[in-house]
Amino acid sequence: MTVRLRAHHLLCMLTYVGKGYSPAFCTGFDAIARRLSGREEILIVEGPDDVCQPLLGEEGAHCHRPGVLERDRRAAAAVAALLDWPIAPGERLRLDPRLLARLRRAFEAGTIRAACGKCEWSELCTRIAANGYAGTRLDMAKDVEAA
Repeated sequence: MTVRLRAHHLLCMLTYVGKGYSPAFCTGFDAIARRLSGREEILIVEGPDDVCQPLLGEEGAHCHRPGVLERDRRAAAAVAALLDWPIAPGERLRLDPRLLARLRRAFEAGTIRAACGKCEWSELCTRIAANGYAGTRLDMAKDVEAA
């Protein structure tokens, strides 16, 4: 199978520790983190993705708002510049320990966080990165040490 992710969720997945908008959101993101930890392929999509799915039935779901679309644009540009790889709808990638470590180093350094400026979770993510990503649900730690 393939995990459908919008561009800014490439950043969110780096620091996800089981906190989110609702219990259903967290249950869904936990499942996605397990799939990504198992190296399932990622398909970049425009607009709501697999992470957004539990929120789409809520009135006023933020997943379609212009600010979220701008967050996707900024995240795509930052990650594409880091990886020298296009991050656009239809592109596919697969995480491995080295890629995850590279993304997390850049996130901690702030070089791929242009999309995080007005995000309500930004401070939490900063603390998680500063704490060495302890407790994150996306975990390839055993493989990272071997890489």
